[in-house]
Amino acid sequence: MFTASALLPPVGKCRRYERKALQIRQFAGVKLDEPLDPYLLAKHARLRVVSLDELCGLSPEAKSQLLKCDPDGWSGGASEPLPDGSRLVILNPMHGRERQAATLMEEVCHVFLGHHLNRLGLPVHGVSEASRDYHQIEEEEAYAVGAAVLVPYYVLREAVEMHLPIEALARRYGVSRRLVEYRLRVSGLCLARVLAEIS
Repeated sequence: MFTASALLPPVGKCRRYERKALQIRQFAGVKLDEPLDPYLLAKHARLRVVSLDELCGLSPEAKSQLLKCDPDGWSGGASEPLPDGSRLVILNPMHGRERQAATLMEEVCHVFLGHHLNRLGLPVHGVSEASRDYHQIEEEEAYAVGAAVLVPYYVLREAVEMHLPIEALARRYGVSRRLVEYRLRVSGLCLARVLAEIS
């Protein structure tokens, strides 16, 4: 039996996010230390991942805006519900598979957490920027819970204790180094990681 201290960060909203992530992992039927494939979980959230190339009717300006390879730029989004209740998820094909996994997991979490749909407005002729309705609190929660689903706190603690390199952890769980570093930081394990590396 795992204790709360082994499964959850010590304090703060990160603890709440971790609980929600553990519930999603339990629903997915994966073990605590097992990698989770967000593409399989997306089916349970009634999300269908499609390529940008599969979308008809996008203007060249819209495609150009969406295909920017900005690491901090647009990474993906979900459509409004289709007649059958499912949604399409479009991922930026210029981003690597690890970034796409995190983006898809964030969209899955929006569904599981019952968030409002953020509407992405594609650029139109004469307007260079895309606009979107943006709910900061829901976006933060979906990203944080999604990251915790992909790399649980328990796994991070074990990795720190075993001096496992960040790259090895990222590779095992199919995520970027940046996501692992984020998880270490928000979980309060960043200092422990530094101390482990210098000792």
